[in-house]
Amino acid sequence: MRISFDVIRDELRRILLQEGFTPARAERCATLFAETSLDGVYSHGLNRFPRFVTMIRQGTIDVAAEPVCVEAFGVLERWDGRRGPGNLNAEIAMARTIELARTHGMGCVALRNTNHWMRGGTYGWQAARAGMIGICWTNTNQNLPPWGSREPRIGNNPLIMAVPRAAGAVVLDMALSQFSYGALASYRRQGRRLSVPGGYDAEGRLTDDPGAIEEAGRPLPIGYWKGSGLSILLDMIGALLAAGQPTHRIPNDPLQEAGLTQVFLAFDVSRLFPDGGVDALLDEIVAHLHASAPAEGVDRVYYPGERTLLTRRENRERGIPVDPDIWAAVQAL
Repeated sequence: MRISFDVIRDELRRILLQEGFTPARAERCATLFAETSLDGVYSHGLNRFPRFVTMIRQGTIDVAAEPVCVEAFGVLERWDGRRGPGNLNAEIAMARTIELARTHGMGCVALRNTNHWMRGGTYGWQAARAGMIGICWTNTNQNLPPWGSREPRIGNNPLIMAVPRAAGAVVLDMALSQFSYGALASYRRQGRRLSVPGGYDAEGRLTDDPGAIEEAGRPLPIGYWKGSGLSILLDMIGALLAAGQPTHRIPNDPLQEAGLTQVFLAFDVSRLFPDGGVDALLDEIVAHLHASAPAEGVDRVYYPGERTLLTRRENRERGIPVDPDIWAAVQAL
């Protein structure tokens, strides 16, 4: 089942207006959700929208709240998200980070007391469109066991890095678990096994069964102990920069996951290369990557974000793939 981008955006906007959003904020929030599904990240786009509405109705998300700057330290600013819609807060924070980078060459906004930002890659693409190197991350509730433990005590803390390039930005968007919970749910709904083992079952056995991993609550950190360590450090750095909540203080109920801490960094490439030559260098790196001999069963080697650009183009032309049950649930809101 495929539905056009415009139809999805308009339906989401209708619901957000009903939930108390102003017209401008409803338009932007709906667009961000629809763009996420357009780019193929269905788990954090349309599929997540019903949960978003539930969190609004129970008061976890304040639709009228807008983020405010509370402290400034030159290139670094601390902002309070005031429990507003997470994707709008994050977009505003990255926009301010870009402004700081245009003035100083680099900028950083540390955002506290916000909500789930949905697809983290959104803000990497935002930075790249502005000609910026972008780096951002968020903490989450306790949904990932630290290395050596069977008990979730750290977050999968998505990390995004982006580099602007005229022929196609290079954007890495990754959770610190081998598969995010959204990805696990997508695989499970489709009745598919994971492409590689993604966590442990209730008996502590490494498995590619997404449902068993969800039930056990034991996804695998990327790089084993390295991903675990990276999660801990990102959480600490974010809490210090934003004076925000670390992972262990965030409610573990997914419908109460609020008060998150996020960090946004931007670097103005045009200031760093005033005489140009950026795209020539990046194209050389990409050409070298594309010339790699593909492994068995692989058609070609892609750079991070390249498949997203292909998916975006296909979904624009053919419509966005939609789970009929989820679409029916959205229309019923």
